[in-house]
Amino acid sequence: MNWLDQIAWTADGLVPVIAQEQGTGKILMFAWMNREALQLTRDSGHAVYFSRSRNKLWHKGESSGHTQLVHDIRLDCDNDVIMLTVEQLGGIACHTGRHNCFFQQLQADQWVTVEPVLKDPKAIYHE
Repeated sequence: MNWLDQIAWTADGLVPVIAQEQGTGKILMFAWMNREALQLTRDSGHAVYFSRSRNKLWHKGESSGHTQLVHDIRLDCDNDVIMLTVEQLGGIACHTGRHNCFFQQLQADQWVTVEPVLKDPKAIYHE
């Protein structure tokens, strides 16, 4: 059986993906992949995701330059979630200019921003 066929894809042909930073173990981001994105990620060694809002492949860092070098690809026990261990090149994983996407913390029934912006997104994205 093909390794891609062992994944429990959603009805839309996607699988959720968690990107974890090598060394620190910090969760950087969550995204989706389709079969092509996962195949390209495995073949190239760089993270490729599927953008549901744009309905197309998204090579991480294609517009920002902040790419993810993939060191490990794992599948969970239910075969329905992928975890990538990555080296975040450029130090910024989030489109908000932060190191990771999980920068809001629940404190006393309010979401509080607890991670700083490292670079203004307007300086990152030139679209």
